Amino acid sequence: MLVELTEFLVKSIVKNPDMVSVKQLGDDEDIITIQVLVENDDMGSVIGKGGMIANAIRTIVQASSYKNHLPKVKINIDSF
Repeated sequence: MLVELTEFLVKSIVKNPDMVSVKQLGDDEDIITIQVLVENDDMGSVIGKGGMIANAIRTIVQASSYKNHLPKVKINIDSF
């Protein structure tokens, strides 16, 4: 559920949504880690000025996690 939400948010702001990869890493009881991979050209769009877009994505996903009584979420954003 959180992976799908993250994928939807990221794909809606990048130029090439077909090249976005979002997956959950590991099974830790305390933290859910989500890996986001985007093209190098789209990295600026996802991070935003001063990291504002990335922080907004993290806030929305964390709020959804909290609302559904799930563990804390950590989102790693990287490019290829």
